[in-house]
Amino acid sequence: MSDVETGDTTGTPDKDYNIIWFTEVCLSNVLRLQTYIQDAERGGDSELADFFRRAQSESRKGAEQGKALLAARLSS
Repeated sequence: MSDVETGDTTGTPDKDYNIIWFTEVCLSNVLRLQTYIQDAERGGDSELADFFRRAQSESRKGAEQGKALLAARLSS
C-alpha cells in the first residue's frame, strides 16, 4: 500500500490539491515577506526591503495565477 494520498481520502484529486497548496504557500509567503520588509525598513536597509518587495510581488503573482487556474479547473 502506498503512503501517497491520491484523492481517495480527502476527496480532492492531487492535481487540484497541488494547485490549492501552491496558492496557499504563495499567499503565506506574501504575509511572511511583509514582516521581512518591515524588519529591513526598521534596520534602515532599503536595498533589502526592495529585494523583499520584489519577492513579495512575485509571490502575489503566483497566488493570482494559482487562483485563476483553480477557478478555471473547478468550473469545468
